[in-house]
Amino acid sequence: MRFSTRLIHDGEPIDPATGAVSPPIYLASTFRQKAPNVHQGYVYSRSGNPTRSNLERTLASLESGKVGLAFSSGLGALTTLLSSFRTGSRVVSIDDLYGGTWRLFEHYRRNFGLRVDYVDLTDPARLARALKEKTALIYLETPTNPLLRIVDLKATVRAAHAQGAEVAVDNTFATPVLQRPIEAGVDIVLHSTTKYLGGHSDVVGGALILRTAKSGRRFAWLQNAVGAVPSPFDCFLVLRGLRTLGVRMRAHGESAKAVAEVVHGHRKVRAVHYPGLADHPQHALARRQMDGYGGIVSVDVRGGEKGALRFLKGLRIFTLAESLGAVESLVDHPASMTHASVPRAEREAHGVTDGLVRLSCGIEDPSDLAEDVRIALRRV
Repeated sequence: MRFSTRLIHDGEPIDPATGAVSPPIYLASTFRQKAPNVHQGYVYSRSGNPTRSNLERTLASLESGKVGLAFSSGLGALTTLLSSFRTGSRVVSIDDLYGGTWRLFEHYRRNFGLRVDYVDLTDPARLARALKEKTALIYLETPTNPLLRIVDLKATVRAAHAQGAEVAVDNTFATPVLQRPIEAGVDIVLHSTTKYLGGHSDVVGGALILRTAKSGRRFAWLQNAVGAVPSPFDCFLVLRGLRTLGVRMRAHGESAKAVAEVVHGHRKVRAVHYPGLADHPQHALARRQMDGYGGIVSVDVRGGEKGALRFLKGLRIFTLAESLGAVESLVDHPASMTHASVPRAEREAHGVTDGLVRLSCGIEDPSDLAEDVRIALRRV
């Protein structure tokens, strides 16, 4: 089956007991045992739940992994990932990161002895230099948040595996519709299922998908031990979102393209970050590695923070809010919102200026979104 069909039919969409086309939500917190440790596969919902199992199987299939694990948030998934490394282990992370990820890395570095080095992983030479020292994990986003840089997955995997390091990729921005990192040899895929997979601004969740069954067992143990698991109803909402992910990602891409065309070259814009533009530094790589360019456009507005705030006030369809990937269009000011935890000097060194705004283009009519942005720019 082609991928858009699999989005509808992977997992168990039809309940075998009743024929219901929407599978039931198992709200039970615990399950009857016939005798001690004699049960029907489920004991306690932190350890496993049928609705969660359905979501986890579906995510593993869509990402071409062996095991999928669902969590209460993307950061819950990342906390579990970091808990798998011993004190003194070294992580090499891309330097353009979601602010919450950076904050958690720094917490583990200060309090638990995890070594974290931030490197521009879009540059193969810098990756090679970083790997001269023993490394446990290469961690990256591609596209990155919020500057939409693209990392060569196959080249990164080859270099990392040659030195005995694992590779983890946050695939939230691309989703498995546009990019499946495990097919490039990546070991671990992370998602904030809050975003495109859920897609409706009504659920918070996360996921890890593992390339091998051995890693799956390792992280399943940690999932149960750490306990950052989602409720059955949250799992149901993500499953529901997955059914429309294919058509939504196409619509998000059309919206982002229309917005990018408005801001690209505009006299009130210093820079546009969107991998679908021919002058994006990694446009050729994105075209080769992805099946589309996604729904995010980041724009550096002239006038710094004042210019950005005027632009934000001029928007009528885009809603100022944290998060992204929903059916409605959202706009974020990273410096004061999603990346506020990153010190100014470090933030600006990576290109996250006070004038940067991140536009998450929804599935409204692309012409309306383009006009909304065009009108807002007049206020700058």
